[in-house]
Amino acid sequence: MSQTNMRKTAISAIARNVVTGGKIDYCSKPIKEVFGEHVFNEEQRRQRLPKNVYKVLQKTIQAGEELDPSIADAVAVAMKDWAIEHGATHYTHWFQPMTGLTAEKHDSFLSPTPEGGAIAEFSGKELVRGEPDASSFPSGGLRATFEARGYTAWDPSSPAFILDNPNGATLVIPTMFVSWTGDALDKKTPLLRSIEALNKQALRVLKLFNNPAKRVCTTVGAEQEYFLIDKNFFFARPDLLTCGRTLLGAKPPKGQELEDQYFGSIPDRVLAIMAEMEYELMRLGVPIKTRHNEVAPGQYEIAPIFEEANLASDHQMLVMEVLRKSANKYGMTCLMHEKPFAGINGSGKHNNWSMCTDTGENLLNPGDTPHANAQFLVFCSAVCRAVFMHGALLRLSVSSASNDHRLGANEAPPAIISIYLGEQLSDIFHQLETGKPKSSRNGGDIEIGLTMLPKIPRDAGDRNRTSPFAFTGNKFEFRAVGSSQSIAGPNTVLNTIVAESLDYIADRLEAMMKTGDDINAALQKLMPEMVREFKPILFDGDNYTVEWQEEAKRRGLPNLSNSVDGIVQATTKDSLSLFTKYKVYSKRELHSRQDILLENYSKAINIEALTLAMMCRTMVLPAAVRWQKDFAGALTAMKSAGIESPAQVKTLDKLSKTIAEFIESVEALDDIVAHQPHDGVLEHAKYQRDVVLPAMGATRVLADKLELMVDDGYWPLPTYREMLFIR
Repeated sequence: MSQTNMRKTAISAIARNVVTGGKIDYCSKPIKEVFGEHVFNEEQRRQRLPKNVYKVLQKTIQAGEELDPSIADAVAVAMKDWAIEHGATHYTHWFQPMTGLTAEKHDSFLSPTPEGGAIAEFSGKELVRGEPDASSFPSGGLRATFEARGYTAWDPSSPAFILDNPNGATLVIPTMFVSWTGDALDKKTPLLRSIEALNKQALRVLKLFNNPAKRVCTTVGAEQEYFLIDKNFFFARPDLLTCGRTLLGAKPPKGQELEDQYFGSIPDRVLAIMAEMEYELMRLGVPIKTRHNEVAPGQYEIAPIFEEANLASDHQMLVMEVLRKSANKYGMTCLMHEKPFAGINGSGKHNNWSMCTDTGENLLNPGDTPHANAQFLVFCSAVCRAVFMHGALLRLSVSSASNDHRLGANEAPPAIISIYLGEQLSDIFHQLETGKPKSSRNGGDIEIGLTMLPKIPRDAGDRNRTSPFAFTGNKFEFRAVGSSQSIAGPNTVLNTIVAESLDYIADRLEAMMKTGDDINAALQKLMPEMVREFKPILFDGDNYTVEWQEEAKRRGLPNLSNSVDGIVQATTKDSLSLFTKYKVYSKRELHSRQDILLENYSKAINIEALTLAMMCRTMVLPAAVRWQKDFAGALTAMKSAGIESPAQVKTLDKLSKTIAEFIESVEALDDIVAHQPHDGVLEHAKYQRDVVLPAMGATRVLADKLELMVDDGYWPLPTYREMLFIR
């Protein structure tokens, strides 16, 4: 079948598609019974474990105490019996290597007996530690390829769960992944370290407020944006299949200009996918709350309720995996690239972040009393100072070749990191800075004394969708995270930089209180100083304007407009000092991650360039030349019949010149890709950014121009208007 026929067949197949539905029955099993049924959760642990084992394990899970190895066998047996009751035949240690994806190696529960039979076994040793081959995972130079030993270590804070497959089920055990030398080879280990760092420093500050909390965790709710297109279109587009985004494609007559997609009626086929996905996620204990159409045609969003950061990170990886599987069941493909289609909104993963105590107190929730408000303002100030001091590291945490296509466009936050607080909260910080009372939005005067601060409404201002880091009532929303990313990396950075600010605050307050100040007097001295320090990071205006870029430059805020500039922040002097001080990353681990990110950046763009050149030579050019030939033949026939048409001759001439320019552009791209430097990962990445990407852009312009000139019947690739609107 020719490529052109493949496109036509795809449209015909979609037109005949019928959504069957009816597979999920919440009448026979209510939704509350479905939730968590495939999770070895607290209820299962309480029912199945000996009482003493249950208590010890709960201390590890809830209080972060070190795991007692003596309980491992009892937990393993209970976990195995529960899994087998649910049809599991295998178990796997599920980890998150530096690929940004998940990894797993399945082992059977069965062991042969001398009598020729078999028994189901699962020991504490097998639960606590696994040993997958680590040689082929990215390590950034932490290990040589021939050094294959790597270890997975059970993470009790994230419960085991069961994943069904068409012919059975597997017990999945969330784990960390480290090398034989103890270096972190994954994204989970640094995240857990950062959570502990923040917990330690937050408790120091809370102690000064006589807060009884014994543990502080960070909580996260990650909104996931994604596209759905028909599988027939997906398989007919080599760029989507290989790169996750369209490398060429002319702008359709209609995109999102009419603003009729957002929160619109969800198509039946898409709604069926959403329902299937939510059902599977609920069984896995993922607290999905929201689903809706997003701004762009074919774009949607799913959002959960807040969870502790480590569990939220694991669940977010499950969300992406289940999204892909559910879409596939209904003949569609889920695209989570940050910019799969040029000219319309890309996809992000808004990372809603806060801090919570073991007593259930949200530390970023404005309080009901002046004392509670003072505590809130201290923790809010800690976040603001952290972002001001380490905004470049937040930019690092969202750096990728794919996210560069989205950041700074008119639907995503720019690369300049700033904070939106809202009018009233900004007003209160202004008063803290100046010591001068000022009329509030609610009327009346506010006295600057912290003990006299009024209750602060949770929604004290409007929302700012252009801000990369916005306060939204009781949390901060980090909007620059890319849709395909693991949220572990951004939250590791966020936890660590806030831990550093809390450490700074605790040191200052403790020193002042040792000299006789009470908490209020100490805060009266410290808060104005802090606000003056981080004031440059606060901006409540339109982050998309050129004026803001100029103003940000005057304020001294970094504008890391591309990921290469962002990635190299990993090994600056300040970064090395910060992460090693709080034992989140070692110096070796930071250098390795920088190399991995730079290599991934270069490889992604190189693959795109090779794919684009191949598509241009084997698909676009043949279609254009066939049309050129037939068009010229038609003109020759007209001329033979005595019909002269200067306009048609001019059109043919324009087509021929565009084809010639296109051929030259593809040849130039081939030459650029073939002569890449090999003198280090950084120089290679800069070459991709400065040379390869512009060459790809120039080639795309001509390819898209040809799409609008060639007869539609000759064009081999599914077009934007088809992929975005035919469902």
